[in-house]
Amino acid sequence: MIKKILAILILPIFIFGCSEKVKKIQKDKFLFGTYIGITVYSDNENEARTAIDKAFDEIERIDKKYNSKVEESLISKLNTGELKKIELDDEGIYLFTKLKEAYEISNKKYDITIGPLLEVWDFGEEVRKNLPTQEEINNALSKVGFENVILEGNKLYFGKEGMEIDTGSFLKGYAIEKAKEKLKEQGIKSAFITSISSIETIGTKPEEKPWKIGIENPENPEDILKIIELDNLGMGVSGDYQTYVEIDGKKYHHILDKTTGYPVEDKKMVVVISDDAFYSDMYSTAFFLMNPNDIISFADKNRLKVLIVDKDMNVIKNKNFYEVEIIE
Repeated sequence: MIKKILAILILPIFIFGCSEKVKKIQKDKFLFGTYIGITVYSDNENEARTAIDKAFDEIERIDKKYNSKVEESLISKLNTGELKKIELDDEGIYLFTKLKEAYEISNKKYDITIGPLLEVWDFGEEVRKNLPTQEEINNALSKVGFENVILEGNKLYFGKEGMEIDTGSFLKGYAIEKAKEKLKEQGIKSAFITSISSIETIGTKPEEKPWKIGIENPENPEDILKIIELDNLGMGVSGDYQTYVEIDGKKYHHILDKTTGYPVEDKKMVVVISDDAFYSDMYSTAFFLMNPNDIISFADKNRLKVLIVDKDMNVIKNKNFYEVEIIE
């Protein structure tokens, strides 16, 4: 049995009662294999709808340009061997520079070349009935290694045959961050952008009410674990309950440890809040693969707000997280 959670994993709790002049304008669109929603509060509905359309255009641009699951994207062409080298513009160089930083910070455990191992576990539409063999895992792991992604000038290529980049751990967050920039360029001062596991906010809701977000309990998604308030902040969530395959009654989730070839076992969820949804998305996965003490140390030094739920449902928070958490 394979399950992909398609409901919103971070639940926005909206409080209404704004003045009649200010309207709430919403639009959803299916991109990155899920529904992305944008909510804007504005006293000019036409300008708000134009801004939302421009934001979605930006998300779609990034989806088509980089998404490893999109056939004509740069990354897909590199993965399939259609192109042996791809040319990156400044945006692409920025992305891969930041990805390399996360790779190094995680002691090389956060690795976007995990594609071959993800294919072995097969978290797609086909039902996997048996665990991968050790031979399958070893063969996949022989093709994994971000150190073999070579960036020379603006040229990017693989230094080893059979490698594949998977963009699922960071690209959606980046797209949402860029959508936020488009909304702000259009003069939007109050907005909420959400996908399955990434959120961005602009300002507050009307009457200076912060965006209240309910974080789900990873063991029971119908329960809310924490309520937090966001104001001009982005959030990323990685969890063992989001995408998984069930074999012989046991769930195996999609966040894989490349040192073992198996899912990470010591955590159930990681939440990262920062002023950039790209960082929040990327580091929520990178931190899932790291030691909690190293996570907290890095987060404290880099103004990140982090919540970790370990395998026993113990909740670990860094000191910055208390800035957004509502104590009830």
